[in-house]
Amino acid sequence: MSLSLRLRTFLMFFGSAALCAGLVAVSHYFAMSRLEDGNEGSAFLISAVLSGFAILAVTTQVWFLFDENVAKPIERLAATIRTRAHAGVDALVDLHDARFLGDLGPAVEAVTGKLTQVSTQTDDVVATETARLMAEKAHLAMLLTEIPVAIILVSPNHRIMLYDGQAADVLGQVHVPRLSASVFEYFNEAELRAAQEQLSATRSEVLAKVQCSQGNLRFELRVKKLKQVPGYMILVDGTKARIAPDAERPLIYDFDLTEQDAEYALEDRPLEDLSFVVFDTETTGLMPNKDEIVQIGAVRVVKGRILAGERVDQLVNPGRPIPPASTKVHKITDEMVAEAPDAGAAVTRFHGFARDCVMVAHNAPFDMAFLNRHGRICGLEWDHPMLDTVLLSAVLFGDTEEHSLDALCKRLDIKIDPEQRHTALGDAQATAEALCKMLPILSSRGYTTFGDVIRQTRKHGRLLKDLN
Repeated sequence: MSLSLRLRTFLMFFGSAALCAGLVAVSHYFAMSRLEDGNEGSAFLISAVLSGFAILAVTTQVWFLFDENVAKPIERLAATIRTRAHAGVDALVDLHDARFLGDLGPAVEAVTGKLTQVSTQTDDVVATETARLMAEKAHLAMLLTEIPVAIILVSPNHRIMLYDGQAADVLGQVHVPRLSASVFEYFNEAELRAAQEQLSATRSEVLAKVQCSQGNLRFELRVKKLKQVPGYMILVDGTKARIAPDAERPLIYDFDLTEQDAEYALEDRPLEDLSFVVFDTETTGLMPNKDEIVQIGAVRVVKGRILAGERVDQLVNPGRPIPPASTKVHKITDEMVAEAPDAGAAVTRFHGFARDCVMVAHNAPFDMAFLNRHGRICGLEWDHPMLDTVLLSAVLFGDTEEHSLDALCKRLDIKIDPEQRHTALGDAQATAEALCKMLPILSSRGYTTFGDVIRQTRKHGRLLKDLN
């Protein structure tokens, strides 16, 4: 016969009280049975001590049973509800785990099942519209490649909010192209500001020769004022000849960047306003002070979405043979890295890619140990703010759960291609997908700013010490 939750709770407290009373009586009887003349005080002291230990033992056992059968299942149910509601994950409710919670488990399963059904119907409509918009975007990108002009749209605060494939080629001659990056990372600030300030109500276009931010390259730019939205456009003529005809040239944009950013301290910035670089490294071994990097992989996340056109997938020559045991894990051989840049060059380029971003990794201290070592050699300072998805997982799902990358992806219904697992880019992509699903769950818990999240992750810092 299935007992109700209220009856189970009553029986637990009644049983605890009865057991404590019985143990106190046994303790008192045991003490009194050894009573000798004139030692009443000693007997009562023995009775009190035995009763205290007995009550402590019962309380500990009740707490353990309550924690295992009530508290932890409730936490898991709450995490499941938030995961299904805010991350779009069709996570199953563990009814066996919630078996002592009465009808709560089946009720959660019914509600979340209905939510999933409604969400699926909505997703089908959204997917159809998204496919149409993506087809139009691809068609637009293809048409733009036929025009021998690179197009860059810049927000009022001089952040890149759109660039086409040809602009990616131009920007890539200076740094890795990055949405939301300052345009002054690519073009000389004084010269570009002078051209932009010449724009007025009567003059909507300015021709200017502007040097790149580093090196001796100079570009002939047309700077145009945008009429319908704040900001300005940069056109670079004559770029088509430098582009391989079969190269992938995505159109990257985020028009939310047209809005002037509020001046927030980093800890007060909303999560959705942050730019992230999610990265991973593959190495010759597990000793950061002795081993070397053989691959760096990274993707960028802006406004909570992964930018498909902005990534790093760089093999690195470690300057030493790669141990067979390491090759067995990441499939990188000495022949594959023979012509690759050394760690100093690769880390320097990655440093530019990660500029002005929050860096994210799974077990970040391991990867950062390699980057910091080479940063000191190359004169680079890795002072970027950091998030670790191990700690984010602990914040959302509790210390007692497993927090490996595989476990986190399984929990969030993220599929990792077996061929991409243990490659730097493959693991970075999976970590980025996990981050994108965890961000709305964090917000739903009330952790809406970077400072909120950092304060929560610090409570679980010992997990990283255990991992490393």
